[in-house]
Amino acid sequence: MRSGLEEHLAVIAALRPELPLLRRIADRIVAAFRAGGRVYVLGNGGSAADAQHIAAELLGRFKLDRPALPAVALTTDTSVLTAVGNDLGAEQFFSRQVQALVRPEDVVWVLSVSGTSPNVLRAVAEVRSRGATLLGFTGRSGGELADHCDLCLRADHCSADRVQEAHELAYHLICEQVEREMA
Repeated sequence: MRSGLEEHLAVIAALRPELPLLRRIADRIVAAFRAGGRVYVLGNGGSAADAQHIAAELLGRFKLDRPALPAVALTTDTSVLTAVGNDLGAEQFFSRQVQALVRPEDVVWVLSVSGTSPNVLRAVAEVRSRGATLLGFTGRSGGELADHCDLCLRADHCSADRVQEAHELAYHLICEQVEREMA
């Protein structure tokens, strides 16, 4: 437990020099909202849960009373996910939704610890073809995802739990900044 706590503290401390990046991410999201765009968030497994968490913070409220912000997690519609998975294959879970929904004024926020998931990378290719802003949250290596993002946070660890802990703090900081500017 002690080593786990020490790893956690080190990964969190490594976010300090990333604060300017987190501010740029928040600024992109605010610009998208002000331009009439939406934020779409996606990821697999624990990152899918984080995608839902981010969308809830933006659409509902985080700390301030303010108008709802248009944010959607592409991980929540079981009918879409199972139909696409059954008919087209699981690697198209997200790309099919991006194809139907995303416009150039939107932001797509992708969470992937490895940055190598085939369904995530297919979605990334679709986002790029649509001209939307692509934000990434990955682990230390960034995988292929990091190479395609407009802005990408690489949490300084390789283990999914430590990476996701850093992601959670980072997205809370971003949501708080977005909310302050949009309130």
